[in-house]
Amino acid sequence: MCHALLDDPKLYVFLLRIDEEQAAEMRANGCICGGRLHRANYQRKPRGGRRDLDAAFRLRLSFCCATCRRRHTPMSVRFLGRRVYLGAVVVLASAMRFGLTVRRVAQLTDWFGVPRQTLDRWRHWWQQDFVDSHFWQQVRARFMPPLQLSTLPASLLSRFAGVNLLERTVFTLRFLAPLTTRHEGR
Repeated sequence: MCHALLDDPKLYVFLLRIDEEQAAEMRANGCICGGRLHRANYQRKPRGGRRDLDAAFRLRLSFCCATCRRRHTPMSVRFLGRRVYLGAVVVLASAMRFGLTVRRVAQLTDWFGVPRQTLDRWRHWWQQDFVDSHFWQQVRARFMPPLQLSTLPASLLSRFAGVNLLERTVFTLRFLAPLTTRHEGR
């Protein structure tokens, strides 16, 4: 069950390691002006996951160039853009939201602390904004046969190979990672 996955500390450790690897790669590449990148992380208050998340998990990894002062924020598998809920919560709760009864929506609200209005807003985002995005227009041809858009993100989760929900969720979050930066996810 997805609520058990979101309660598993291994998920958060794994996602943090992926983000740290992305950040280390960005820092090693430096700025396009040739300047060194200095750490300029900023606080996030992620909702929907474990209540006892480590302080490191609440940081959005980011850098600032020592020369031109330009901000460099690497892609993330923990945060889905500027949303306050964790990316895994947005994906999993939205996947479960398709075709749900009132009772099931109440259960999702209880598990993740996500109000029905937010679930409905996410549903709209998957159905409208996501499918109209530049990102989706570029990557949708990777899926043959095409994904069933009416069941996004469940149809996306089901296309990634993995022995369990944890692996499929991580693959999905890696796939969506370009949406987490301003430049990549336009």
